[in-house]
Amino acid sequence: VQLQASGGGQVQAGGSLRLSCVDSGRTFSTWNMAWFRQAAGKEREFIGVISWAGRNTHYADFMKGRVSINRDNGKNTVYLQINNLKPEDTGTYYCAAGDLNTWPPHQYDYWGQGTQVTVSS
Repeated sequence: VQLQASGGGQVQAGGSLRLSCVDSGRTFSTWNMAWFRQAAGKEREFIGVISWAGRNTHYADFMKGRVSINRDNGKNTVYLQINNLKPEDTGTYYCAAGDLNTWPPHQYDYWGQGTQVTVSS
């Protein structure tokens, strides 16, 4: 698994972004895929996860209603759509591949390098 996140950038509050995470490996469809974020000086926090086949999703309470995660296993890609962006959404967004042993996963074995999102007021 080799994950590469992209799609970040600068956006005004109220706007939307769609982040992408591509796996250059061959086992993408066998992993639950999640998104996390980390703001400067803060701990990394979980945003949401989608099951390996895309049938199930689980989101952090603080993001519910503003985000959606989708995946295209044919393209080895998972997406994070964030709507109504707020300045406090500023941070580095990471994708991660999680194990299939539990739902939602308790462990994430592979991480992308992150993509920066900056939201201005």
